[in-house]
Amino acid sequence: MNPFIRLGLELGPLLLFFFANSWYGLIPATAVFMVATAIALPVAYVLEKRLPIMPLITCVFVLIFGGLTVWLQDETFIKLKPTIVNLLFAAILLGGMVARQSLLKPLLGTMVHLTEEGWRLLTLRWGGFFIVLAILNEIVWRTQSTDFWVDFKVFGIMPLTIAFSIAQMPLINRYHADPESN
Repeated sequence: MNPFIRLGLELGPLLLFFFANSWYGLIPATAVFMVATAIALPVAYVLEKRLPIMPLITCVFVLIFGGLTVWLQDETFIKLKPTIVNLLFAAILLGGMVARQSLLKPLLGTMVHLTEEGWRLLTLRWGGFFIVLAILNEIVWRTQSTDFWVDFKVFGIMPLTIAFSIAQMPLINRYHADPESN
């Protein structure tokens, strides 16, 4: 899939969430986010001919925590969602390392070709990054206003993730392997 389309499918629901929050508040914005995320996933499926695992997990959690937020009229659930999703991603990646498997390799192996040590290090780094994102989310939603948290969620997490991804390039270059050896 075109990377710009993928980015649009990931950022589109977040931007709608941001604007809906600005105009109507967090509870209605959460409903908009749920609908937009639920639409983006099948569009991604049609374009990729497969369900991308991370957006699938995110969509399930958006629907669960968003549904609780809207139903109970309690902002806490949607604010907890990033913490729980990031901790889940960290647990999956780091749990795979305990089992001596890099679970990033099946996700990225067609785009990135690394030695086993490279996959191990990249997986550990991403696991740690997801833990940092979970901690940051907890700090922000518990200490800042709802509008600040929404701004952080929409305009903070994605740039942090992009910067972290770019920061991994030296590791990827250092542990690059021929595609045939993977």
